[in-house]
Amino acid sequence: MAGRIEIDLFSTLDGVMQAPGGPEEDPSGGFTFGGWQAPMNDPAVGDQVIDGIRRMDALVLGRRTYEIFAAYWPKQLDGPGGAENEIASAFDAIPKYVASRSEPALTWNDSHLLGPDIASEIEMLRERHREIHVIGSVDFARTLIAESLYDQLNLWVYPIVLGSGKRLFPADGPAVRLEPTSSSTISPDGTLLLRYRPTGEVPATGDMT
Repeated sequence: MAGRIEIDLFSTLDGVMQAPGGPEEDPSGGFTFGGWQAPMNDPAVGDQVIDGIRRMDALVLGRRTYEIFAAYWPKQLDGPGGAENEIASAFDAIPKYVASRSEPALTWNDSHLLGPDIASEIEMLRERHREIHVIGSVDFARTLIAESLYDQLNLWVYPIVLGSGKRLFPADGPAVRLEPTSSSTISPDGTLLLRYRPTGEVPATGDMT
């Protein structure tokens, strides 16, 4: 049975996904809200994210996200324990794949560069692994969604509006149709988890009259 591809993303209410984790994560385009997710650290979201990490047996990242993760998570292996240590241990134990047009230094153990034919590379991952997660990596996620090369989009929507920043669905992006895979859930702090899968269909139009 072919493995699953799941995309995990954090979003503001107006669709901004740029640099949720920290000010230096991605300041491109003059983005000044880096780290917007940190003040809204939601324990329920943390539990949902860790549940997904426990299931995955491979991780795929874009170059920028890979470099951030590779500089942080290996250092947490010697930490005092808890959620961060569990995540670090889970990441350490599985292969990491990097989607990049350049050739970044793959300093994290068991890291591998994907080739330029993304459709073929995704098929290879499906053959090798049971559940593959793409975390962050908005540019790469756009490619997967535009070409329906995924099985589920897990989208955490936070109750905050930023106005500007990178979005998964830009104004000049392709038309795609999604359908929910299960009921949405909302955390006590107001963060909404939406789960979608691709339909392979172009959105239809009609006349409400």
